[in-house]
Amino acid sequence: MSDMMLNLDCSGSSGPCKDSSGSNKHKAFIDRRRLLEKKGYLNKKQNQHYQRQGNKHQGPPPRANRPSQPNAAHNKSSAHTQNTHSKSSYHIPSSEHARGVASKPASSTSSSTSLTITVKNSTNPEQSTSTITPGHQPPPTRAVAHCAPVPRGSALFCNPLKYLAMDCEMVGTGPKGRNSELARCSIVSYDGDVVYDRYIKPTNAVTDYRTRWSGISWHQLVKAMPFQHARKEILKMLAGKVVIGHAVHNDFKSLSYNHPAVLTRDTSRIPLLNQKAGFPEKDVASLKRLTKALFNRNIQTGKKGHSSVEDAKATMELYKVVEVEWERTLASK
Repeated sequence: MSDMMLNLDCSGSSGPCKDSSGSNKHKAFIDRRRLLEKKGYLNKKQNQHYQRQGNKHQGPPPRANRPSQPNAAHNKSSAHTQNTHSKSSYHIPSSEHARGVASKPASSTSSSTSLTITVKNSTNPEQSTSTITPGHQPPPTRAVAHCAPVPRGSALFCNPLKYLAMDCEMVGTGPKGRNSELARCSIVSYDGDVVYDRYIKPTNAVTDYRTRWSGISWHQLVKAMPFQHARKEILKMLAGKVVIGHAVHNDFKSLSYNHPAVLTRDTSRIPLLNQKAGFPEKDVASLKRLTKALFNRNIQTGKKGHSSVEDAKATMELYKVVEVEWERTLASK
């Protein structure tokens, strides 16, 4: 009896070969759909639909979706946020949609369809109409600031830091003290704070200290600052400031200096002060009389003479009494 040999393969069979024609069709469909997505022919909703269905339902491409109508809640919120002071109306022609393919974005179209916007403002009855072509940005609108009219010259005088009140004391030089030279200068701020107060040594020899009026004696000028040095300091402080003084032209003369008239306020030449004090408008009232009449305060009463600091503070207080009215009067001239 002959022997029989059997060859067995235990690795398992691979089964029948799967037809690859269906796989190639699906791959071609996926490639085509990606191309349409890239060109913008399919929107997000259609993409999700085909992702769910796969290759089970391969129908014709979907029709272009029309713009959804706004619901009632959207209309209500839009009406609530509308500005009550301005009314805008928009006229936008409806664009044509290609049958079977979604419309392209406005930026990629070559259509010359225009957008007309009419804006009505409650403060301006005139209508402004502008035409905007899709794909082109409208020219920028210029913002115009509407400010209250400022009177001529008043813009310089709205900052308290620009105000300084000055008073100077002089001594006599030359034969019998006939010449006046600067021996002390005091400057106060708008709030009355002393920002400068120095004794100054005149250029020429002092022949009359005028202590009864100036309050200066010889020992105060022994180590005083030289005139030229002090003058530079003072003029640097006065530059660009509104300088207030009583008969201030005398103070400027002692400094050999002319301050701009538009930045000078002389309380001895303000008729409003005389009116409020009850004096004739054309009178040149002294600082002492005005201070007594308006503030019921006595100054320049000590036996040691005047104090330039006290006089400068009184001058600033007098100016504040008529500041608003006097500046308005100057601006109207």
